[in-house]
Amino acid sequence: MINRKPFGEGLAVEQLLELDACTQCGECLTYCPVQDVTGNPLISPLEKIRMFKEFLKATKGLKARLFGAKVDPKLLEDFLKAIYECTTCGACGENCTVGIFTQRLWPMLRKEMVRRGLGPLGIQADLPKAMGKTGNPYDKPAEERYRTWFPEDVIIAEKAEIAYYAGCTGAYEAQPMVRGDVLVLRGIGEPFTMLPPEEEVCCGFPLFITGQHDMLQDLVRRLVNAYKARGVKVLLCSCPCCVNIMARDWPIFYGQELPFKIRHVTQFVADALKSGQWKIKRPLKERLIYHDPCYLSRGVGIIEEPRTVLRSIPGVELLEFERHGLNTRCCGAGGAARKVFHENAIAMGRLTIDEAVEKGADRLILSCPACYVKMNEAMQGHDRQIVITDIMELLGSLI
Repeated sequence: MINRKPFGEGLAVEQLLELDACTQCGECLTYCPVQDVTGNPLISPLEKIRMFKEFLKATKGLKARLFGAKVDPKLLEDFLKAIYECTTCGACGENCTVGIFTQRLWPMLRKEMVRRGLGPLGIQADLPKAMGKTGNPYDKPAEERYRTWFPEDVIIAEKAEIAYYAGCTGAYEAQPMVRGDVLVLRGIGEPFTMLPPEEEVCCGFPLFITGQHDMLQDLVRRLVNAYKARGVKVLLCSCPCCVNIMARDWPIFYGQELPFKIRHVTQFVADALKSGQWKIKRPLKERLIYHDPCYLSRGVGIIEEPRTVLRSIPGVELLEFERHGLNTRCCGAGGAARKVFHENAIAMGRLTIDEAVEKGADRLILSCPACYVKMNEAMQGHDRQIVITDIMELLGSLI
């Protein structure tokens, strides 16, 4: 049933102020990855804001109270498509002339649509059911979470101050990435623990990003308490989306400060290299180009550590995309949009592949399981080809 209450009741004051602050200048159009591949201004950042402000106007104030809230059904339909076609990459906000934090605003507007019974779109709506059944968004058996990729000779401590969280996309869809994580952690030599496969449930990001928040508190408390019981002081993960929700939102859903720190695995590796605890001995005479994941760079500000790690490989020449760091171009896999708007995601991925080839790179280095999966899909049947490797997969191969 559609919620008839005024729009915006679920938004924070800061987000309402951001909606009001938009000047409709159009600067964001230059950086929006969806605009790059569709050229459709009706699904642009500024148009999403304009439409939502129409909903606020129509459902609040004296006129709405006297004559009833009337929202144009076509406008609602257009907005729903626009907000879910977005990859929530945050490039628009990074370049916004008034500083709107869009990487947070768009998911909150999605939550508003879910609250009103209007979202999400397509198979995104199946996520809560899959999570409740198997603990992961892919509806894959929990007992198979580690089975196909975990190295047999790696020892997991029952309790340790360091824990590793593989994540759902890595475990089920991008196994070379998480296998590399574990091989490198073994190489560094510090004891680490992991939850059993049945206990390592989803971090909650797919639910958060699609606006379906009902299960989040339970998921977060379940995971945090499980790591706390193992004496964990530092939780490592290589998935940017996991790291983002862990660092930004887990304390909110947990209800207090986390009993451990969240670190991306490249931060841990960079520290080990700097201290001399670990060294990459095998050379690699290649030109590498590194793609910054949106939720790692713009999301939590981890930009230099992956580059520090790559530059530590003897013989490597590190290249850069024209847009990198905080201004990185989305690969197309973000915001769960790839689950519904597959063609957009493939087209965006191919833009990254094309530039990597044009720059003369021997290998495209990624650091995100969603990027890894979708970029490999984009490569299929494409007229330009390049070797795609996750950063930890690469390190694992050099041990």
